[in-house]
Amino acid sequence: MTRETKQTPQPANDLVARLDVADRLPGAEFLRELSYDLLGAAPGTSVVDVGCGAGRAVAELAERGVKAVGVDPSERMIAAARGRWPEADFRVAGAYELPLPGASVIGYRADKVFHELDDPERALAEARRVLVPGGRIVLLGQDWDTIVIDSDDPALTRTIVHARADLTTAPRAARRYRNLLLNSRFSDVTVEVRTGVFTGSAMLLLLTGLAEAACSTGAITREQKDTWIVEQRARAEADRLFLALPMFMAAATAPSEATPTAR
Repeated sequence: MTRETKQTPQPANDLVARLDVADRLPGAEFLRELSYDLLGAAPGTSVVDVGCGAGRAVAELAERGVKAVGVDPSERMIAAARGRWPEADFRVAGAYELPLPGASVIGYRADKVFHELDDPERALAEARRVLVPGGRIVLLGQDWDTIVIDSDDPALTRTIVHARADLTTAPRAARRYRNLLLNSRFSDVTVEVRTGVFTGSAMLLLLTGLAEAACSTGAITREQKDTWIVEQRARAEADRLFLALPMFMAAATAPSEATPTAR
């Protein structure tokens, strides 16, 4: 349910397909709608969606009458978003330098982004810069060390989960959302966790990816990888697959005083 990290790059088309799968998972639409509500995304307001990917959130915000800007560091991803929603505003940019004037948006949204950042404090400083005083920020994402999978070999499963987490720049960023926001002078910080429970074959792609990534690091052998994947496929066919994936959502209010626009 997440974008690939820098250590495991994927072709843009493959990544778009993975994002589409994640967007269609049970509960995904509810989480997106909840994030829009937490932003206070009312008609006529302006919002930036950081790490917008293929642009679905930007399109949905536009349907609400919101003036949404989507930014992503991948030129290919932005091209895909523009191809899908040509009327929307998409721009190539990363979280550290947003192509927006200071105090120009009332909402800042970042979904499955902060686990890819090696300097989250810098990203939050940039969020403060573009937000109007009292604007809203919403961060969403998973904790890569907290993926619950039923398996006949729990020790191997634990190794797979942690090995995949270690490939991520900041695998435990989600559990840090609250403290990161507080340390960056945001107020009214709230955090909630919505856990998706998946028992069908739709998550086999994610499970296979976890095992293949763990194998690529040498944490497990190819034989262990193949055996584990076979077990998970058999569980799916027998309606015995079980995956629980907690998604963290933090929301906060920007400082009441304006942040200087100079960088």
